[in-house]
Amino acid sequence: MEESVARVEALLDDLDDNAVEAVRALLDLYGEGLARIAARVDLTAVADDELVEHLLFLHDLHPVPVETRVLGALEGVRPYLESHGGDVELLDVDEGVVRLALRGSCSGCPSSTMTLKLAIEEAIHKAAPDVEEVVAEGVAEPAPAPGPTLLQLEVAPAVQADVGWTTAGTLAELSSGGKVVKDVAGERVMFARIEDSFYAYRDSCPGCRESLEGAALRIVELTCTHCGHRYDVIRAGRCLDEPELYLEPVPLLTDDAGLVKVALRTAVA
Repeated sequence: MEESVARVEALLDDLDDNAVEAVRALLDLYGEGLARIAARVDLTAVADDELVEHLLFLHDLHPVPVETRVLGALEGVRPYLESHGGDVELLDVDEGVVRLALRGSCSGCPSSTMTLKLAIEEAIHKAAPDVEEVVAEGVAEPAPAPGPTLLQLEVAPAVQADVGWTTAGTLAELSSGGKVVKDVAGERVMFARIEDSFYAYRDSCPGCRESLEGAALRIVELTCTHCGHRYDVIRAGRCLDEPELYLEPVPLLTDDAGLVKVALRTAVA
């Protein structure tokens, strides 16, 4: 279905003004016909079909209210937020704008912006493509790391950040708990398992920028072997020595098959 949509969009780019107008007229005609069908049948039974759903969105006929779909999306990411002592609340949906509030450890956490972009926004836009904007209270910009200033390189305009859920596997090596650093889609990620919950963080200590591969995990406390900073793994990676420091959480979900998935930023042309 995605290939078909991409092909249609590519063909539309090559049409002249008269052809575009003809396509719009056809869409209006088909949309009116679909609206008449929708008035006579219950579309909720077929709205979960990807192609049907695309057509319903196209003609603004989706039978499930946008607020209901947004709430469903938030339920999907809530286990990840709760595993880090946080939560999210839907405040309002109005004219394509979703207003949220981050609660608990998520509120004011320097990694809350990343959490919003990689986990919450993606889930909402997947469930409700008709949402135009997501605005959240309790979002903080990450604080600059201590130590030597790092040179920030400009990214070429043609390259932009993209996100996606990547399977990290079952993490069988953590069946008895503990931590491990793995390469996932070219990114170094530290995974930890405490009781029945998984946690994921970027493999970098914010205190010294060294790898966490040799860090010691005792119950919920992770200690960097390079600088000695200690972090609370189950509370958004909050530093126990310097409260302004946080590990950088990576959004993580576990599916019904026991596979662990993480949302990573990637660079695409």
